[in-house]
Amino acid sequence: MSDNRQSLADLANLTGQAAPAPVPTGADSTEVVSPDAYLAGEIAPPSTPAVLREQEIDAQGRAYATGRRKDAVARVWIKPGSGKVTVNGRDQEVYFARPTLRLVINQPFQVAEREGQYDVIVTVAGGGLSGQAGAVKHGISQALTKYEPILRAPVKAAGFLTRDSRTVERKKYGKAKARRSFQFSKR
Repeated sequence: MSDNRQSLADLANLTGQAAPAPVPTGADSTEVVSPDAYLAGEIAPPSTPAVLREQEIDAQGRAYATGRRKDAVARVWIKPGSGKVTVNGRDQEVYFARPTLRLVINQPFQVAEREGQYDVIVTVAGGGLSGQAGAVKHGISQALTKYEPILRAPVKAAGFLTRDSRTVERKKYGKAKARRSFQFSKR
């Protein structure tokens, strides 16, 4: 042990540099330990455990999240259950009649491999059905990661936690729509 300290000091003297500065330990920052203590094996290097997010659940055992897409905003609550999805007080088959919209809503569960394991209650407003389905998907993804933080990696890799920021471009004056000009007439 003393040989390693001596060799570091000799190396510093040979190169003309000062000896390495002591490094504070992670657990107790008041205690200062030199880097050569780590090399000598006297002290284990400070470990940095993988920080996992905490589960966020309300008093009823539900996870809440807000999803957004275009002009639609969805408030989503999930809890363990049989896989029933209720949108604005109606069943998902009634509210989202098109199968493609229901497919969009169930994508987060398929990626997380949790199909039929959670009941979902949604209130959604604004925009059209397509935007609302996207908002519900975003909200379900956020709520899933709050209920089971371990699912964050696969859901994020699928891109479901990112809010799709594309919205309709506003209409400009002198134009028929956002960019379309009025019909040109030569005579």
